[in-house]
Order: sequence, then structure tokens, then C-alpha cells
Amino acid sequence: MIRGLFETHINVSNVQRSAAFYEQLPGVLPLYNDPVRKSRFYWIGQPGEAMLGLRENYPSPLVQRQHFAFRIALADMPEARNRLLGLGLQPENFKGESAEKLIVFPFMPAVSIYFDDPDGHSLELIAMLPDDPRPELGMMYWEEWEQLHGRK
Repeated sequence: MIRGLFETHINVSNVQRSAAFYEQLPGVLPLYNDPVRKSRFYWIGQPGEAMLGLRENYPSPLVQRQHFAFRIALADMPEARNRLLGLGLQPENFKGESAEKLIVFPFMPAVSIYFDDPDGHSLELIAMLPDDPRPELGMMYWEEWEQLHGRK
């Protein structure tokens, strides 16, 4: 039975540049460099749990924007935003607004922050909230969600 997503690979235009970017992100651990295939592989989080592969110009030199999300702990969300800013990135919420006001997806529920890699791939850091799903609610700001649940 499927228990989760183990690996994903993305096509990048320059593996060296992309490697330098991803290796700055907390929890991204270098695993293997394959210079013949112009590929780099990384553990995401704990070794053996999830893997990310970067492949230069594979299967073609065309790089199509892709999206993927990294799971983080809810308590790490404020620090994650600050670390992204410290790396010179422009993190945003789901609506493309400043990451000062993050958005909750009530159907899960989860809160997330978005940013782009050097090839324009959409990356997300997402944390599950400890509450029951509320699919009847529309997306809202995290502080509104917290107020709704009596935490602010």
C-alpha cells in the first residue's frame, strides 16, 4: 500500500545554480552528485524519508514551472518565513501577498508559505494545523483562524 510520497525530480536549467539554492534551505541534506547525468539528489528532512532530485535539462532543455510542498512543523512557520527573507527570497501567501499574513486552507486544515526557486518552480512550506477540517469555510488568514479557535 502507498504510505506517502518518497521522491520527486525536477528539471532545472543549471544544476550548479539550483544546488546552491536548495542547499541553503533548512532540512535539505546533500545525498549524491552525479556529474555525468548532471543530477543532484537530496534527503528532505530525515535521511530515508523523502528525496528530491535535480536534473539539468532532463528530459529536455525546456523548464516548465512545477509546484511542490515541503512539510514543516507548525511551530517552525514564523522562523521559516524569517529564514526565507534572510536568504533574499520574497515569500508570499497563497494570494500572492506578503508572507506577513499567511493563508489557512480550512479543508485540511493547513497554513503555508510560498517562494520560487531559480528556475521559477513554485515551492511551498506547509504545516498541518491541530484542528478539525472545516471545508465549509473559505480560505482565511492564519490570525483569523487562530481567533476562530480561541487562540488569539
